[in-house]
Amino acid sequence: MEIQSCVRIVSEWDIVAARQLGRNVAKELGFGTVDQARITTAISELARNIYLYAGQGKVCIEKIYEGGKSGLQIVAVDEGPGISDIRQVMEDGYSTSGGLGAGLPGVKRLMDEFYIDSICGKGTDIRATKWLR
Repeated sequence: MEIQSCVRIVSEWDIVAARQLGRNVAKELGFGTVDQARITTAISELARNIYLYAGQGKVCIEKIYEGGKSGLQIVAVDEGPGISDIRQVMEDGYSTSGGLGAGLPGVKRLMDEFYIDSICGKGTDIRATKWLR
């Protein structure tokens, strides 16, 4: 069973709202402060990417339950230009915005599971999961 809440990303303030939602859900599920920080950092990165590269989209936070485990899944979806070379954006240090380039590889490291699908001209769908230990 999944319980989902979403934040539409159209302004920088929405990034803050998505982070707050993620922290609240992580706290409710029983994640410790370190994992809460990892989750909010991942959300911040994904929401910022939507804002910078796609212009708008949404970040959804899902409570997930599977095989006796519980966790949190972040789903970041946009209908932006898409990512032409996923392998390149998954390289450490790669940045198109002049940022640190921690971006998507950083999100992958912070979370337990990471999935990305992107179609040029149609948008990007990213799912990142953190399981409660």
